[in-house]
Amino acid sequence: MDDDEIPGRVTLAQVAENAGVSISTVSKVLNGRQDVSPPTRLKVEKLLEAHGYRRTTRTTPDAPLIEIVFHELDAIWAMELILGVEKVAKEHSASVVLTQSGTRHSPGPEWIEGVLRRRPLGVILVFSALPQEYKLQLRSRSIPFVIIDPAGDPEPDVPSVGSANWSGGLAATRHLIECGHRRIGIITGPEDMMCSLARLDGFRSAMSTAGLDIAPGLIAHGDFHVEGGFERALDMLRRTDRPTAVFAGSDLQAIGVLEAAAALGLSTPADLSVVGYDDVAVAKWSRPALTTVHQPLRRMAEAAAEMLLRLRAGERTTTRMELATSLVIRKSTAPPPR
Repeated sequence: MDDDEIPGRVTLAQVAENAGVSISTVSKVLNGRQDVSPPTRLKVEKLLEAHGYRRTTRTTPDAPLIEIVFHELDAIWAMELILGVEKVAKEHSASVVLTQSGTRHSPGPEWIEGVLRRRPLGVILVFSALPQEYKLQLRSRSIPFVIIDPAGDPEPDVPSVGSANWSGGLAATRHLIECGHRRIGIITGPEDMMCSLARLDGFRSAMSTAGLDIAPGLIAHGDFHVEGGFERALDMLRRTDRPTAVFAGSDLQAIGVLEAAAALGLSTPADLSVVGYDDVAVAKWSRPALTTVHQPLRRMAEAAAEMLLRLRAGERTTTRMELATSLVIRKSTAPPPR
């Protein structure tokens, strides 16, 4: 029996008739062909989704693939995610494909065409969202997807794995307060990323609970990279009322803070305490070794891959999983100078 003649389901001929196009056009949409206009493609996708059409597959692919899609493949934390997915893929005799596409918010249009041709077991996306048209296309081909979400707050219908960013920001700030710091700065991530705002909210909550004011100019938004941390730390540390401690929203930004302090003749932690976020490998080997919030990136990736394979098998699964963060105390924090 052909895929377009499944008892109890809509046929491709019916979809074509409702869309006012040929069966050939519907077939092209299903197979990710590029020679279909965007309005026609979207109309067909919506009809396929509305009628619950799912293309069946007779056998498992000879070389089953799990695809991971990043917007920033050279990010220092990307390897942790890759290793986590590879562990689960190996247990299921699958291979891992890496793709770089789009911005931090969503993959680009060139990606969806490629994934429809590759037909992987499923797709893991390291983005904060997935456009509706991509969801329709993946679902109509029965390609499950899961978002690994260190950077956003996905919609309820999108399976995702994230971490407790607010709790991480709270724990980092409480540690500095417990060390005796009262004038604490924060360099979080971009203003349009939910994880940045959640870590900032955790910082604010810790300061408020301790009865501490946040001095004007001691909140800055960076880009999660060394350069951004360096530049914003220079601005903070040149102030006459400079902070005695800085919470950086990523380990890379924290390293930028360490470099800025050194450039100004300040010693860490004697003159300035610094806390990072993520606990990537470089945090352990920085000088001094970085106190940081451990984000379980590898375990997040494992959980996402496991969720993906459950979806592939047709099993019911939770649509949102949030893993705990934890504080790792090393050598970059100490009581403030007298």
